[in-house]
Amino acid sequence: MNYPKCSSLPLSALLFSLAIGCGSPENETSNTNDDTPAATQEVSFELGGVSDPLLSQFFSKSIEVFGIFIVASENTPDSKVLHAAHVMAEYLDNDEDGQVDDPAVVASMVSKQATLVMFQDENEAESSGIFDAEIPEDRGFQDLYGEETNESGRFDASLEEVLHLISNYGYELVYPEALGTERPTQLTEAMDLARGGYFASVPTSYPDEAWYHYDDYTCDYRCMAVEYFYWALTTKLGAQADPTRCAEIAIEWELCTPEALENGDPAITAILEDSTYKLPTVLPNGIYRGNP
Repeated sequence: MNYPKCSSLPLSALLFSLAIGCGSPENETSNTNDDTPAATQEVSFELGGVSDPLLSQFFSKSIEVFGIFIVASENTPDSKVLHAAHVMAEYLDNDEDGQVDDPAVVASMVSKQATLVMFQDENEAESSGIFDAEIPEDRGFQDLYGEETNESGRFDASLEEVLHLISNYGYELVYPEALGTERPTQLTEAMDLARGGYFASVPTSYPDEAWYHYDDYTCDYRCMAVEYFYWALTTKLGAQADPTRCAEIAIEWELCTPEALENGDPAITAILEDSTYKLPTVLPNGIYRGNP
């Protein structure tokens, strides 16, 4: 299976823009006889099985959040899968009123069969055989490792990888002129300013005035835009503001506080604050309280 990589801190986190096929999990939370749209259904946070004969070779459990699935290997702790599910629910229903903030985004993700895939670590993923499997290309795939999810003393990668899934198969497709990653869009124009110019690939060095200088040569222009959106939105929500974290990511992203982002990158700030796109305004904390 061929896939483009787009790494971010921590380096083990890989962005997989893949396609996989998956049958309906056993004990799934949605009911095909229920006329209530998935976007307004209560999220049960109950783990079920994986009934698809192909994917069941690699994943043993699943959970559904507003019609979007997370599948996980047996070695991935249940607590990690549940945490990722809560983060996803918080991103999609940011005011936690029990209904998704943007039904069009969720509908897009469901139509693309967007799926968060969890192995315990990168070694398990690589040794699983999934990259050699003949998997139908009809689903959007984003990975998240258990070892990087809500781990003490480590940045919670679910804040990044879950957002990548939502932005790739939701925001970008619903708002292509603003949040699309193929230039020219409002997002790519803002990113070109942040990088100190337009670069189709990673330059030998970035201009001194750049505040976004991602240097992973496996990351193409579109991948750079995906990462830029992640850095900007999570910074605005306060995820990157801790001084230790700020120093850690400076090699890639300099505007680590909401104030620095507002003052240093007014172009992306204007996009993030535009209510048209119904973007999150509160950082997920892994505790979704939207259910009655």
